[in-house]
Amino acid sequence: MRACSRCFPSGGNAPVVERSKESRILLVGQAPGSTEAMTRLPFTGPTGERLMSWFERAGVLREEVYLSALCRCFPGKAKGGGDLAPSQAMIQNCRPHLLREFALLRPEVVVPVGSLAVKELLGVTRLSEAVGRKFGRDGVVYVPLPHPSGASTWLNVEENKERLVLALTELGVQAAALRADKQRERRSFEGSGEEGRRR
Repeated sequence: MRACSRCFPSGGNAPVVERSKESRILLVGQAPGSTEAMTRLPFTGPTGERLMSWFERAGVLREEVYLSALCRCFPGKAKGGGDLAPSQAMIQNCRPHLLREFALLRPEVVVPVGSLAVKELLGVTRLSEAVGRKFGRDGVVYVPLPHPSGASTWLNVEENKERLVLALTELGVQAAALRADKQRERRSFEGSGEEGRRR
């Protein structure tokens, strides 16, 4: 992925990739920002700080979530300020990377962040119809979140703030269930090892 130059064949590509980690929660954002293009790590700018505050409210650690995106390179700045949204061509160029992450991680919980990711992964076009609900697809639970950008006005609406609370609560429930499953697996493995030693 780091060597990919599909969107920038003449150079200037700077794919942002998460550190290797074992996780059953996969978060899929839109695209990295200018800070991430420098650090080459996802959600390390102001948007990431807000996302981490949401994780804290949900009782979820950053280490428990693999941070991904529809696009891995910074699309650039818009003329009026703010970041450009990735084009459909960029999304398609990066799709093999995302599919490979799904195959490698086999996530049990997927968190689409922002309207573009929600639309691409769930086919839901209105954020208000997705955030605060959970969706089941092919044995995977999807828990959508709004975009944590400070430029977003979606959370200025009181009902949407309530939707965010519901979404973070659900994310916390899912993360706690995964932790409990992991502890059961560990105890079962340790127990089977002890039984083998007795024999």
